[in-house]
Amino acid sequence: MTFHITALYAGLCGLLIIYLAFNVTGFRKRRVSEGHADFGAMQVAIRAHGNATEYIPIALILLLLAEQGGTTSFWLHLLGAAFVASRYAHAYGYITSQGGASRGRFFGTATCFLVITILAIINIVGFIRF
Repeated sequence: MTFHITALYAGLCGLLIIYLAFNVTGFRKRRVSEGHADFGAMQVAIRAHGNATEYIPIALILLLLAEQGGTTSFWLHLLGAAFVASRYAHAYGYITSQGGASRGRFFGTATCFLVITILAIINIVGFIRF
């Protein structure tokens, strides 16, 4: 069985993680080789990358399991697209506000949590029905 839908969203998330990693390494080349040296923009870059790596894996695992469990492609695409959009919005909002409050960060976080919650429920219900 192939999991083409999850592969699409994993690829898009992978590109975001690489972009955020390059953002961190760019600062490392220019300013700080280790840690963040209390350099605010460096701290923001590190946390933007870290935040993505904290939430993306669990969402993709849940999406994959939902796909494997037979969730329709409509729901998989809706949830996958919403999740990817949430992570891009969060990263953009976090970086442009330098870690402060922003609409992108707020809506990105809220949508991320909502998608993960829905996927978790889909998987739990799928287990109960099995």
